[in-house]
Amino acid sequence: MDINANEVLDAKGLACPMPIVRTKKAITNLEPGHVIEIQATDKGSTADMKAWADSTGHQYLGTVEDGELLKHYIRKASEAETKEETKHEDVLDLEELRQKIDGDESITILDVREPAEYAFGHIPGAINIPLGELEERFNEVDKENDLHVICRTGNRSDLAAQILTEKGFKNVKNVIPGMNKWGGPLDKKK
Repeated sequence: MDINANEVLDAKGLACPMPIVRTKKAITNLEPGHVIEIQATDKGSTADMKAWADSTGHQYLGTVEDGELLKHYIRKASEAETKEETKHEDVLDLEELRQKIDGDESITILDVREPAEYAFGHIPGAINIPLGELEERFNEVDKENDLHVICRTGNRSDLAAQILTEKGFKNVKNVIPGMNKWGGPLDKKK
């Protein structure tokens, strides 16, 4: 597949949230209708790019896999198509989450990182549904429970919290800053 992009962005070797941060910056210099190719190696970047594009009005065209390299294509939206990037307003910091866990409150923790990230360390009892699979698998989560969504930095979990709220979940909290700052107990997949 040969796709002509107006600009190529090198995000190889960068982990979430950096491919999105760089894309946000680079896309501002493009003309509406132009296409940017983002070259990344982070497996989670496909779901991130799609969710970010959906939340801003830019058009996610698709991803081409070339060995380890992922080439994401996004078409810049016109001003009429763009949406103000929103943030999920109901947030919880890590310390408050620790207190709830230590207090044995009945809460659900949804980890939206990729399975490999989850395997190397997650909060005991957390459910793993990667952001890219959430649209198909949200019915695996109890709508009535308090839902605490976490990722590595708070970016993917923010997008996930917005998706879940749109699906009718009532008590959704985005946990910030995320697993990269978690100092509590960890389970590892054997």
